[in-house]
Formats: sequence, structure tokens, C-alpha cells
Amino acid sequence: MAVDRDHVLRSAAALLTRKATATMDEVARAAGISRATLHRQFAGRDALVRALEVLGIQECETALDAARLDEGPASEAVRRLVREIEPAAGLLAFLVTENQLFEGDAQHEGWSRLDARIGGLFRRGQQSGEFRIDLTPAWLTEALYGLIGSGAWAVMDGRVAAKDFQFMIVELLLGGALRRVEP
Repeated sequence: MAVDRDHVLRSAAALLTRKATATMDEVARAAGISRATLHRQFAGRDALVRALEVLGIQECETALDAARLDEGPASEAVRRLVREIEPAAGLLAFLVTENQLFEGDAQHEGWSRLDARIGGLFRRGQQSGEFRIDLTPAWLTEALYGLIGSGAWAVMDGRVAAKDFQFMIVELLLGGALRRVEP
């Protein structure tokens, strides 16, 4: 019987976004396969997490493309980005808290691509006078990741309605990032 790798990865992502400490046995059950079958696909948790990282980066890059970051006002591009990234928010929340992905020299270059594109959006907003210049684009990028992750966890825990995810993230981020004209 052929194993659908994409199904296994998406099942693992769904479980690990709800329970980051899930065991490989639990991942196998969630995917509807045996532990032995899971281990034939992924040698261990590290290999599974690395495969999820690739999936997460791909999904985020797809969301960045769909958000058309270079079009219109930067604040509108941020709104589009949050809307487009919402389906991958849970996976992103898991990945950005998975320390093994950010230790040492083996960091996936995809994170740098994501950071550069999102940071470029914030830089564009600063250059146009739309965003504050006393907050670095790198900080605004990290804040966005943090808000997406926190929002995803809050929705999964039932503390926030899913319909409010985009509004709350965008309003909090932009409320702090927008440049204010002093009276």
C-alpha cells in the first residue's frame, strides 16, 4: 500500500499545531498509519519536523505571492498577507517555536527568504511614510510572526473566534506600526 506523504505531513501538522509534544505514535495514529510506516517515511521526529518546515515555508511563500506585497499601500498588503497566511497559521505557530529549526548553521534558507520579503514590505511602508521608522523591519517581521502564532493558538484553544483572527492581528500590529502625525 502506497503512503500519501502529503497526507501524512498534513496530519502531522494538524496534530502538532494542537499538541507540539505529540509522540511519533500519536502522529502515526493521526495519519492513520502504523508507527513502522511513519518511520519508513521519516527516520524520526527531527526528520518529520524538517519535512514540516519545508511544507510550512512553501505554504508561507505561496501566501506571500498571493498577497501581492508590492501592490498598493503597505498597510493593505499587510492585511492581504494575514488573510492569505491564515490557513498555514497553525503550522507556522508550531514551526516558529520549534527551537531545533533555528539552532546552529543548518537553518533552512527559506526562513531568510520569508524574512526578506516581509521585512521588505515593512521597509516599503516606512519609506512611504506609512509606518513608524523607529521600529526596524526585522522587529516588525518578528512581531507579525508572533501575532500569527499567538492568534493561531488562541483560535485552536477556543479563546478567540476564528472569524476574528485577521482583524485582531492586523489591528494590533498596524495600531502599533502606523506612523502618527504629532499635533
